[in-house]
Amino acid sequence: MATQDATKRIQRRTPRIAADHPHYKWVALSNTTLGMLIATINSSIVLISLPAIFNGIRLDPLQPGNVSYLLWMLMGYMLVTAVLVVTLGRLGDIFGRVKIYNAGFLIFTVTSVILSVDPLHGGGGALWLIGWRVAQAVGGSMLMANSAAIITDAFPARQRGMALGVNMVAGIAGSFIGLVLGGLLAEWNWRSIFWVNVPIGLIGTVWAYRSLHETGVRRPAKMDWWGNISFAVGLTALLAGITYGIQPYGGHTMGWTNPWVLAGLIGGVAVLVAFCLIEDRVAEPMFPLKLFRNAAFAGGNAATLLGSIARGGLQFMLIIWLQGIWLPLHGYNYADTPLWAGIYLLPLTVGFLAAGPIAGALSDRYGARLFAASGFVVMAGSFAGLLLIPTDFSYWVFALVVFLNGLGGGLFAAPNTSIIMASVPAESRGAASGMRATFQNAGMVLSIGVFFSLMVAGLARSLPHTLSTGLMAQGVPASNAHDVANLPPVGTLFAAFLGYNPIQQLLGPDLLGSLPKANAHTLTGREFFPHLISGPFHDGLVVVFALAIVMSLVAAGASLIRSRRVAPTHVSQTQDS
Repeated sequence: MATQDATKRIQRRTPRIAADHPHYKWVALSNTTLGMLIATINSSIVLISLPAIFNGIRLDPLQPGNVSYLLWMLMGYMLVTAVLVVTLGRLGDIFGRVKIYNAGFLIFTVTSVILSVDPLHGGGGALWLIGWRVAQAVGGSMLMANSAAIITDAFPARQRGMALGVNMVAGIAGSFIGLVLGGLLAEWNWRSIFWVNVPIGLIGTVWAYRSLHETGVRRPAKMDWWGNISFAVGLTALLAGITYGIQPYGGHTMGWTNPWVLAGLIGGVAVLVAFCLIEDRVAEPMFPLKLFRNAAFAGGNAATLLGSIARGGLQFMLIIWLQGIWLPLHGYNYADTPLWAGIYLLPLTVGFLAAGPIAGALSDRYGARLFAASGFVVMAGSFAGLLLIPTDFSYWVFALVVFLNGLGGGLFAAPNTSIIMASVPAESRGAASGMRATFQNAGMVLSIGVFFSLMVAGLARSLPHTLSTGLMAQGVPASNAHDVANLPPVGTLFAAFLGYNPIQQLLGPDLLGSLPKANAHTLTGREFFPHLISGPFHDGLVVVFALAIVMSLVAAGASLIRSRRVAPTHVSQTQDS
């Protein structure tokens, strides 16, 4: 009887599908896709919910002393994932990819519960959310770093592109799904954007611990502590410097002359150079630089970085375009624009979801490079289309253009990942997956610094005169109009991004109260600001999307790079690597 009871207990603990079962690969794909989806949804769900979050903790994010809270709430999750994914991918190679991945699901779920019960208000409430979002990002990094490696281990080469396509498109689409989901949940309760993770996380965690197996090649190794520390310090300093560079400083519209920003940029680069020297000398590096000797691996990661910068810039510019101009002109209150911006961007997500799995499956048969390069060419064409349409566009034209952009991203995502993962030895797949995720996540952080800086620079040339003239025409005294017009444009962009009425934020209640009611109503209405900013904003878009076109075309060329040497026969390859 005791033996029977023990047997039953073992059977209950035993996963239902063994690692060598023909269906195991689909179990691995479905669980890792859920992990990628929940991790990337959380990189954007907060973006669209920031007004509700700050209202919930009773903090005005646009007050000068609170801008740092806003930036870290906006960027902290993405910055941490960019820094940690390589280290956690390397740990997966050493200790087991499934072990690190499962721990990530557990950490992600626990921190979601803690985030949802934030007991504080004001700055304390913001610090609670920022700190626990950083901890949540550790769990998200574990999921991101090892999911592609687990899939590559589980699937044969002939199906790997399709499987990675499903996984990668889920990850990329998650950043756009988060916009819609965050807008819907924030309308109900700001805490619900964290609650929603809990049941999904519990299901995913239990499922992962019960069903996933270690099928990859593990190679015991020592931890490269100096490499890990120098990489984390260097990349954090660099990305934090870029993030703070978009803040005004010392009378300048941006903070690129701020000594702390310069220290972060220069010091970060210097530490990253030291990191490269360290990695070239240690016996077992956490970031195997020798992998970049493979031209296909280097080209694939370069394309990932450029594509991520272009796609991240597009996401932020489209949100500001919709929330600050198009939606108010079409009758939406500023407070409602975050939700509707997410809804109107659905064609972008549909394009990703439509193209990704198909491109992955077809690339298994016909080769990955052509699909990856074609995806970037389609993206470049969509950026050109966005330049051609007017600021107050016809929605069906806009929907078609952003759908094409999503289609291009879907065509690129899976084949590019397949190229990268097939170009490395089996024992390095965790590190390679982490490197790919690092370039992708770092690109999202870089996109904000690059594209916000370009947009602010474009607005700084033409917005002050346009704004000053418009304000004085509505009775605002010349001195006040001049002062408001010469405020850094980044405040105006953040107001539009957060769904606040920009003119109401710029003028304040006292100045608005001193004006005739009709003039105050006109200034804070749904048409004054959009008509005022349309011209300067389009001038900035020309610069922003022109750079995105160049990045996309360079990334297309990088995707076509082939390896000069033949990979060892024990490494599974796609037909095209």
